[in-house]
Amino acid sequence: MNLNKLLVSATASLALLAAAPAMAQQDGQQDPAASGQGSSYSDPAASGAQDTNFSDSELQDFIQAQEGVMEVREDYIEQIEAADSQEKAQELQMEANDKMVEVIEEIGMDIPTYNSIATAYSSEPEVRERIDSMM
Repeated sequence: MNLNKLLVSATASLALLAAAPAMAQQDGQQDPAASGQGSSYSDPAASGAQDTNFSDSELQDFIQAQEGVMEVREDYIEQIEAADSQEKAQELQMEANDKMVEVIEEIGMDIPTYNSIATAYSSEPEVRERIDSMM
């Protein structure tokens, strides 16, 4: 797999996964904070406290999940770009996001771990080298 393609795909996938709550919010869903059901997950990469001590098994799962995520992304990217309205594009993005989440969870990986590894791949040379050596 081309390393630049993996980096771009991981970054795009991370952006789609991270954007899902914001897009759902824009679709008029109730604000979780207003309903008293705030998210208990905080992005460790955003807080600067990211753990980059991933096991080889987690990195292998990430590589496998990333391959599936890339397939979903490739299936949807043209449809999203060709959408005739912002609403349709958002609908397609949410659909693609749901499929990406399914792919990741079917591997046995949770989304916060996937996102942490994707972020570390793009920002931590040691993590990138470990993943690249496994491919």
